[in-house]
Amino acid sequence: MLIKAHAKINWYLRVAGKREDGYHLLDMLMQQISLHDDIQLLPSEELTLQVLNASPVPDNTDNLAYRAAKALQDYAGTSSGAVITLKKRIPVGAGLGGGSADAAAVLHGLNKMWVLNLSLRTLSEIGLSLGADIPYCLTGGFARVQGIGEVVEPLPALRQYWLVVIQPCKGLSTKEVFGSLDISPDKAGDTSGIMQVQDAIDRGDYHALNQFSRNDLQQTSALLRPAIQDAVRLLMSTGAKHAMMSGSGSAVFGVFGTYQLAKTAYKSINKKYRSCYLTYTLKDNPYQAFFKNFTQIK
Repeated sequence: MLIKAHAKINWYLRVAGKREDGYHLLDMLMQQISLHDDIQLLPSEELTLQVLNASPVPDNTDNLAYRAAKALQDYAGTSSGAVITLKKRIPVGAGLGGGSADAAAVLHGLNKMWVLNLSLRTLSEIGLSLGADIPYCLTGGFARVQGIGEVVEPLPALRQYWLVVIQPCKGLSTKEVFGSLDISPDKAGDTSGIMQVQDAIDRGDYHALNQFSRNDLQQTSALLRPAIQDAVRLLMSTGAKHAMMSGSGSAVFGVFGTYQLAKTAYKSINKKYRSCYLTYTLKDNPYQAFFKNFTQIK
């Protein structure tokens, strides 16, 4: 079984508050993009993981893809195993949800391979115990995500956008960024702008997108990695209609009016940044009819 584990971007990220247990409450607009990792699953008596290409991700039981498989195995009480082969393309510590996408792909795939027939809600509960982005990555597509990541509202994606994504510096850990964030109750974000952002995305209104889009983590992340703001400025100077950081960083993305404009910018920016990707938003949810036409290895 071969599965594409798609990265995501955040069109909007507001920190709405903080719970007593330390978890931050968020309100986000997220969308999957064509950039993806490859997951291969083969039936086996044991559960093992191998990472094909050179990557800074762990290739052992600390890997989120393996932890997701083990959590599913424990929940279902099954002795079935699998050989999980991971080929990374999504940069690490980038705020693009690479690890969460891998975990979600493994949960979906093994749920099918092991004939567990668990619901999306159950898979999301298992995933949430491992990472806040996993419930969204299990649902996929374009969605509003609230709470600590457990409330996912799928939305119709009316347009497709060409993007250039850059990781201009070393990765950031989500824990590091939130640990540096000043989120006293009086500074909790007003999330009223999210509807304007959704409307701007639906209509292709770049002026409104620039006016209302925001990422409450960007300022904190840019203090830790100043190259983030430099990359945002570079994207705008090469023709992006809109540019901002995704998630907790360190990746930023620029939105371009056409494929040709994005390609031209990519060719220029790629000379400066090694981690640079020409990609686009997904209009169709790849998990909507999950495994209806999945690729099975003969």
